[in-house]
Amino acid sequence: MKVYDIIVIGMGPAGMAVSGMASNMGLKVLGIDGEKLGGECLNTGCIPSKSLLKSAYFKDSAEHLNKFGLNLKGDIEVVNPLEIVRNQLKMLTGEGLHNKFSKVDMILKKGYAKFINSNTIKVNDVEYSARTIFIATGTKPMIVPIPGLSEIDVLTNENMFNLDKIPNSLTIIGGGAIGTEMAQAFSRLGSDVTIVQMDDHLIPNGDEEAGKLLEKVFNKEGIKVFNSTTINKVEMQDAKIVTFTSKGNFISDEILVATGRKPVIDRLDLDSAGIKYDKKGIKVDEFNRTNIKSIYAVGDCNGVNLLSHSAMHQGMTSLMHMLKGNDDNSLKRSNFPVPWSVFTSPEVAQVGLSEKMAINKEIDFFIVKEEYKTYARAITDGKPEGFVKIITDKKGKIYGATIIGEAASELIQEWTMAIQNNLTMFNIMMMQHSFPTISILNKSVAEKWMMMLVKNGEMEF
Repeated sequence: MKVYDIIVIGMGPAGMAVSGMASNMGLKVLGIDGEKLGGECLNTGCIPSKSLLKSAYFKDSAEHLNKFGLNLKGDIEVVNPLEIVRNQLKMLTGEGLHNKFSKVDMILKKGYAKFINSNTIKVNDVEYSARTIFIATGTKPMIVPIPGLSEIDVLTNENMFNLDKIPNSLTIIGGGAIGTEMAQAFSRLGSDVTIVQMDDHLIPNGDEEAGKLLEKVFNKEGIKVFNSTTINKVEMQDAKIVTFTSKGNFISDEILVATGRKPVIDRLDLDSAGIKYDKKGIKVDEFNRTNIKSIYAVGDCNGVNLLSHSAMHQGMTSLMHMLKGNDDNSLKRSNFPVPWSVFTSPEVAQVGLSEKMAINKEIDFFIVKEEYKTYARAITDGKPEGFVKIITDKKGKIYGATIIGEAASELIQEWTMAIQNNLTMFNIMMMQHSFPTISILNKSVAEKWMMMLVKNGEMEF
């Protein structure tokens, strides 16, 4: 039997982080994946969706050139944006990615791993052993149990980029990140898009005010949004898909299901290794370690944060924990706030607590908010929609930040660093921000906090 220092099951963002770093440290690593290297993020998620969004962004920008004193004669023809997405993926994945990993000192095996015991797995009828095993098998789309849905060829993030053309009409079930991003992308590229969801605002895990502002933008662009809606059934009629809901029936050429994810753990035979799990994923502690101390579960498969950057971070910190050989509190997952972003236009980003979360935690806080429309650069860029909203208190402690607007996904990083390092609103205010960058809005909201306290006689210098 071949023995390794580390076996990594699943070569998505988390698995590649572990295997790449461990190999470069001189450890003997075996990486295993039954699907494509790169996981869902690179092959069918984060990257292809951003490619399609970019095509949609350019089309929308070209259609609004008149705002900048320019005129484009003639219509913009949507030719083959989905083909462009697929061509870009070929460059980023496949042989190129294999070649990249072949340059590091590790072994890659194609196949599905199954546990024999807590330190041994079997792949293609061959057994391998390691002193530490990392499970990084990710998640897959969860199809909600709606009558008739299983009888229809639905779209998910796994297959929507294989479409031959942009559909004339599209119904999207779900108003989260995937649902909203693809709604705007397909709408701008020519689809008549309808979003249907049970939640009461878009991006339901985020700030309600931001979700409602995004819906307002969507309505202007012709995207129809139906919140708090029950879907009764879905069926085919005359080669069209009919979605029957509590707010009417919607007819479309295609239907995209974006209602959540479930862990990919069925093939692993976790019971043979004694690993605890439930329907949400593999159970882990603060170091992403399972109940079997020599086995870690990192990334989406543990159900903690279904985000690629979180998966990579978990892979890195768990590897460091393994190397240190003790429970170093500095490596606890809860020490590291997790930002998230939705790449619509305007973008939506958040880190820490939302207003609703802070209320539920009974925190003594108040809100400081700065509107994009108050800043000259946002006006000249033609992007006045949005705000920076901070959950804080009199001492300037930063509990959370929500940003909707141009470059929100970039601006949120400053607040992530602040929360992680216990910086205050005063620290943000005193840092010089290059003018006229959009990041000035972060400084402006901190200045507004200071002025509020001074006005109320509560500021102590």
